[in-house]
Amino acid sequence: MLFTALLTACFAIPILTRSQSRRAVEAPQATQDRLKSPGWWPTKGTAARSEYLGPAACVECHSIKAVSQTTPMAKAATPAANAEILRTHDGLVFRSGQYKFEISRAGGGSLYSVSDGKDSLSQPLDWAFGTGEVGQTYVFERNGTFYESRVSFYPTLQALDMTLGHHAPVATEVAGALGRAMPASETRLCFGCHTTASTTSGGFDVARLIPGVTCEACHGPGAKHVAAERRKQIKLGSQTILNPARLSPIDSVDFCGACHRTTWDVALANTTGVANIRFQPYRLEKSRCWGKGEARLTCMACHDPHQPLVRDLAAYDSQCLSCHLSGNVSGTITSDHPGKGCPVGRSKCVTCHMAKYEIPGSHAQFTDHWIRIAKGGAYPD
Repeated sequence: MLFTALLTACFAIPILTRSQSRRAVEAPQATQDRLKSPGWWPTKGTAARSEYLGPAACVECHSIKAVSQTTPMAKAATPAANAEILRTHDGLVFRSGQYKFEISRAGGGSLYSVSDGKDSLSQPLDWAFGTGEVGQTYVFERNGTFYESRVSFYPTLQALDMTLGHHAPVATEVAGALGRAMPASETRLCFGCHTTASTTSGGFDVARLIPGVTCEACHGPGAKHVAAERRKQIKLGSQTILNPARLSPIDSVDFCGACHRTTWDVALANTTGVANIRFQPYRLEKSRCWGKGEARLTCMACHDPHQPLVRDLAAYDSQCLSCHLSGNVSGTITSDHPGKGCPVGRSKCVTCHMAKYEIPGSHAQFTDHWIRIAKGGAYPD
């Protein structure tokens, strides 16, 4: 896909102080190991569906964050009938060899068709994955199996092209040209990271999921928390929900890595090459200063998950300079500013230290989160 959910008894999640949390786990772990540990972790699927209330329940107390939660994550997957791109781009057409692919509006939804000039096949689209900032891929169910569409929409093209990782369809195979069958395990993982509560009580249930990565995808099922807060049981309320901001630095990066992939996840999947640039936690964990208990080098140090991504490169300078003080060029190191200052510049640090690379076929550049002195050249895996 263009972008690829265990609870303890009574869902009692201890909220740790910063000093306690730093002692919790001091080494990165694979997500599959994290999921076996007590407490909440993204993509765990053992909680019952009744434990999830949906984002509307969070508005009662967290109205400001709920209103601002319009990030791409919140729209990571949406029913195809509600996909803005599909509503505003009627009659999308792409050709590959003898095949013609087309997505058109039909009956309030979108119909996906492929033809080789002799035979044709049509299928209603069920889901749109991705907001379309980088690309949008489509998923449909056919005869009980989920398929990933052969073509995706790319905003830089304002058109369809081959889905990243796909190849041109085999001649005389219209059914195969339509898309790629997704194994059940992959389907569960994809929906687990793009939606909320798609797997509950250990079972995958696409009919009852909550579209997008909403509050409970990261904070855990909220029914017990909401009930306690309504009874004014504030202490119990805080124990029945997770605040990721209180995780240790290493745990914090692994937390985001549950979907964005950690170093161990990449190693276990044996993925190599420039495609790994999409796995920001893995890249960040390669940085020289990462893993030393430094809270200023985590995903959330620079990115607010409740706000859209900041595009102004200069906006990140304050985070860089919080460690690499401008006046520290001489090499003087202090506890507040443990990194040397940059002798070259003080503005738009990321342009030199976080290079951009394009994945072939993606029609987009991705920021490499391996913070270093980037000297250009080939992508360093």
